[in-house]
Amino acid sequence: MNWFIDRHFFLLAVILYGGSTVYSVFLWRRGFRRDDHVNYFLLLAAFTLHTTAMVLRGFNFKQCPVNNLYEAMTFISWTIAAAYLVIGLAHQLRFLGAFASPILFGIGVFALMPSLDPPHLPGAQPDFSNGLVSLHASTILLAYGAFGLAAVSAIMFLTQQHDLKFHKLRAVLSLLPPIQRLEIVTFRLALAGFVLFTIGLAIGTALPKKPGETFLSDSKTLWSIFMWLAYVVLIAAHWRRAQSNRAFAISVAVAFAFLLLTFWGTNLLSGLHHQ
Repeated sequence: MNWFIDRHFFLLAVILYGGSTVYSVFLWRRGFRRDDHVNYFLLLAAFTLHTTAMVLRGFNFKQCPVNNLYEAMTFISWTIAAAYLVIGLAHQLRFLGAFASPILFGIGVFALMPSLDPPHLPGAQPDFSNGLVSLHASTILLAYGAFGLAAVSAIMFLTQQHDLKFHKLRAVLSLLPPIQRLEIVTFRLALAGFVLFTIGLAIGTALPKKPGETFLSDSKTLWSIFMWLAYVVLIAAHWRRAQSNRAFAISVAVAFAFLLLTFWGTNLLSGLHHQ
């Protein structure tokens, strides 16, 4: 068996994401009272393997590796990991990794399900030679990554708020960022994801479709419009201070959980995304 294939590299990355998740439990139990350089380097090593897997698949099929659910999920998790590694360069935001690693591990385990990665048969896979299609897919998936990081930041906000309310000493000794900064980071990440999502949807309206098909008759399109409206409501409500910071954080986390749980189903039912 040749172990130097993309799925095996991704499997090794998921194992390291799992190791980071286990280490994160230790950080949670300690109340985040120590620097998180170990977890950062675990995620950096996992990201290196993850990137290798995506590059190998891209060169192997000579096209943008976003053709099925396995590839879409690996792309989403890759954007989350990449964004965290950049943000984690700042000492005060490094503990995002303790919240990002369980999400990365969960997405990775789900993506490795064999049914999500059917063989690439000649003529069966979508044609990604069109740059507009690749741009549409990449922009949408980058938006998902930003939404994921916003959810991670929101969970950190809720954790810090809980500690301030019930465990004041632990909150003081914690190395988590100040709660005000977490609120700002959550909002800006959600806003960045919304902008990318809007651009991706706008590009999608210009893509070709089968005769007789309309975008509004496609399950994935309707789902995308629903998610877009949901984030419009979240962002507008927070912008106008129509809800508390806690309610906003809970809404961001729930919205991303709903996105992950329903993404695969609507994608499988979509005719436009399986032309």
